[in-house]
Amino acid sequence: MTSGGVAYERRSAAPVIAPVRPRKLAKVPFVELADGRLQGVVSSGSDVERVYVSSITAGDHGLSCNTNNNRPCGGLAGGARACNHLRALADAAVAQYGVDRVARYLKVALPDGDDDLWSGLHTTTAPSRAAEVFSGFLRHLAYLEVPATAEPLPELHWFPAAGVVR
Repeated sequence: MTSGGVAYERRSAAPVIAPVRPRKLAKVPFVELADGRLQGVVSSGSDVERVYVSSITAGDHGLSCNTNNNRPCGGLAGGARACNHLRALADAAVAQYGVDRVARYLKVALPDGDDDLWSGLHTTTAPSRAAEVFSGFLRHLAYLEVPATAEPLPELHWFPAAGVVR
């Protein structure tokens, strides 16, 4: 993959993949496929001060959902049944990445023609990764406050500029 003759791996900016469908950022402001999990942040429907940090692990389909204060979600029934936060996270991931990509990442075998991600999940309980996921969310939010510039960002110094690599 090249853009202007320079490989993406050698640039300080990566291409942005457009979402499959538009999604509402107010309900699920952060969703990603990372660290062997579908993970993200889901807004509380009842309290503007509270968000839920939810994740589904790839392979064993372990469910985890906690508040930003590290309290367990009351709707997660012993890890066996998904709460509404996990369902909203999965819906946002499917809108962002498409059901095929999310299913492949989570190692879910969907029956032919079935677009319901939950039909292929065999859920278990997973340990909470709320601190890691919420920290990643806050790190992404910090980039919204960085003024637009063509100069390199100090925290990304290990990526060489496009013109320097030979």
